[in-house]
Amino acid sequence: MITMFRQRSRHSLRRTALWRTARAVAGRTARAMVSAVGAAALALPAAGCMSSDEAAAQKIALKAHVSDWREEIIYQVLVDRFADGDPGNNTRVSSALGRWHGGDWKGLEDRLPYLEELGVTALWISPIVKNVDTDAGFDGYHGYWTQDFTALNPHFGDLASLRRLVASAHGRGMKVILDVVTNHVGQLFYYDINQNGQPDEFVYGSGAPGQSHVVHVSEYDPDFDPRGVQARTSLGESGPAPIVFRYEPATNHLPPLPELFQDPDVYNRKGRIFDFDDIDQLVHGDFPGGLKDIDTSRCDVKRAMVDLFVRWVELTDVDGFRIDTMKHVEHEFWRYFTQNVRLRLKERGKTNFFMFGEAFDGRDDLIGSFTKQEVPAHPHDEALGGDLERENSSEEEGGCPGEAPITGDMVDGVVYFSQYYQVFRDVFRDALGTRRIEDLWDARESHYGTEPNANGTGLPPTKTLVNFLDNHDVPRFLYAGPGASPFKADPEAALRNALLFLFTEDGIPCLYYGTEQGFSGGNDPANREPLWISGYDTEHPLFQWIKRLTGLRRGYRALTVGEQTVRWSTDRTGGSDEDAGIFAFERGEAGGDYALVVLNTHPKKHSVTSFGGVAMTTDLDPGTVLVDVLSPENKTYTVGASGALTVKLPPVSGALLIPEEQVVQGL
Repeated sequence: MITMFRQRSRHSLRRTALWRTARAVAGRTARAMVSAVGAAALALPAAGCMSSDEAAAQKIALKAHVSDWREEIIYQVLVDRFADGDPGNNTRVSSALGRWHGGDWKGLEDRLPYLEELGVTALWISPIVKNVDTDAGFDGYHGYWTQDFTALNPHFGDLASLRRLVASAHGRGMKVILDVVTNHVGQLFYYDINQNGQPDEFVYGSGAPGQSHVVHVSEYDPDFDPRGVQARTSLGESGPAPIVFRYEPATNHLPPLPELFQDPDVYNRKGRIFDFDDIDQLVHGDFPGGLKDIDTSRCDVKRAMVDLFVRWVELTDVDGFRIDTMKHVEHEFWRYFTQNVRLRLKERGKTNFFMFGEAFDGRDDLIGSFTKQEVPAHPHDEALGGDLERENSSEEEGGCPGEAPITGDMVDGVVYFSQYYQVFRDVFRDALGTRRIEDLWDARESHYGTEPNANGTGLPPTKTLVNFLDNHDVPRFLYAGPGASPFKADPEAALRNALLFLFTEDGIPCLYYGTEQGFSGGNDPANREPLWISGYDTEHPLFQWIKRLTGLRRGYRALTVGEQTVRWSTDRTGGSDEDAGIFAFERGEAGGDYALVVLNTHPKKHSVTSFGGVAMTTDLDPGTVLVDVLSPENKTYTVGASGALTVKLPPVSGALLIPEEQVVQGL
């Protein structure tokens, strides 16, 4: 168990009473924090600096643009790599994948018709705030190296161009989701371990037999120390190492803004994570590469983050947040942040604001814990002191009262990483048994929140998980490097099958830019190719396949809001197993909107929905005729006695079966 630096409340007062008394105590602090954040100019690179009054005057009317998030199709964009619409902001541009490429908000706005044709209804855009420009030979094109939470990134444009993008998207029925980072800032300070006032790298120890080990130390990125990074020389340690903020305007290595983040105590200052299974390191360590970990348990930090990111919504009318590095932050922070963001936006008329988080991890229970309402939500939450009584108490007692009493609510959904590993990698890429899909889905009710969050989307998190088959942090599905799949003969067939699954399963599909053009890059930065090398080819076979799938998802309501039931899964993968690689699930219900999806994930053999003389069964009436709307000839299947149905498919293929009377012509 990790000891909280704040003392836990010893009182046994009721939660609401605690909140009421603590809120009064916190009033002055909250007003001071709002004033401090407001005083930091929301700098507009193209128009100079703005006073707080000018910034406030630029707030715009907010409204909800979404009725049901399950109906949305998200497209993830790295802005720097999508389209270059304004050569005037092309500084440091290079052809190297680790450098700036020149994409911007104007370019994205200009290419909205391309996305509209593809069937996209929501854009997840990379972080918008000002970053460290370049560090250690790599650029901050991705947006995850925050330097100034209050200013826009000049590489992407100004407030006017961002607003035009959002307004143009809304005009086409598209929503915009901002990627936000609260866990860390960029490489903005070093630990002055030897206290000589300059950043150094040095070596201790001789490494000789029987003598001290060789220890390499980088003052930018020292190893984790649970005591905090310690100052030392060859004579030994001398207490906590001071930190020194960098001042290098040419690369935007500048003290962070707003000024709160120039206080050394705002950072955990324990050094770089090297063991991600150690909770202390996971939550309090600097992210590898020198990204400095913020102490998100502090009340002033919680309030500042709410103020800062609500402000960007007020200035742009965006529709949601994708939240970075969730597992590196305490659950209690997410309870405070999400609930207070929702309340603040509701006051401005912005409802149904979707917040989903990223926990880059294969552990389904950990990922899902950020959607659960009980407290503690997970052993990590318990270890870090998650306790609603304390969280609602005064700051002096370790709490942080918000706009209303804190409950267990957190995010509305997560990037479904466990499914990426267990389904898209293991089944669709590596042809392992399909039973693992059913096992993962069976765990959903216990691992994820089953009730809607107050003031949220109106849907339980179990229904709004964000499904993806690859993204900017993992190799693309078509990557053919070490450990590549058995589908080398026709990898695009495997991708088409995986896309069929993505666009028909329960949840919200998310497509990573470039998938529609057959991009095949490996790990970062190879998976971050500039889209313009494709020529934005709308005739590419994958573009056309995805366009068809998005149309089918929108055209058949069962595929967006229908309940999901597995009808066949198997552990069998052998060449003589008749059902090897088969997976079948239905959406909707018999007698209502209905769809049955059947997939053969085996790379070599025809397989069927039966084994040992036992066929797949459904709840459909005998005699019901189903049409495979994906087959060129609209092949039909008739349900037999007791709802039995046998479907045989070629290797790496799928069928989408719709009741004959529900088939929509032209989809």
